[in-house]
Amino acid sequence: MTRAEKRRNRKIARVRVRVEHALSGVKRARIVKDVLRNTKLGFSEIIIVIACGLHNLRVQFRKRALRR
Repeated sequence: MTRAEKRRNRKIARVRVRVEHALSGVKRARIVKDVLRNTKLGFSEIIIVIACGLHNLRVQFRKRALRR
């Protein structure tokens, strides 16, 4: 790979790592990972919104600040 390609790859990898960490934080709410047996319309969307809100709350009130 050329230097430019490596630099671009590194930038993409940094973003991908942050996204993967955010998704794993959301998945701490076990209901997001499990199979939903509730067939109500829009129920799964509500669950993911709640899980994302809980993750954001957890990040906002974290004791130690994250490095960027």
